[in-house]
Amino acid sequence: MSLFLLLIIVALILGIVGAAVHGLLYLLIIGIIVLLADLVYGVMRFRRGGRRHRRMR
Repeated sequence: MSLFLLLIIVALILGIVGAAVHGLLYLLIIGIIVLLADLVYGVMRFRRGGRRHRRMR
């Protein structure tokens, strides 16, 4: 969960810096790519999270 939140924060910071600073549009694009990759990671992790933690008796 902490990796998910860390990547969200990094994507937001890169997006803000890329949009605010003239000539650093590539940071905005990298921030969007990191955000999309993080969302895919989060969906995959939360979708199969319930089945992974079952205990065998």
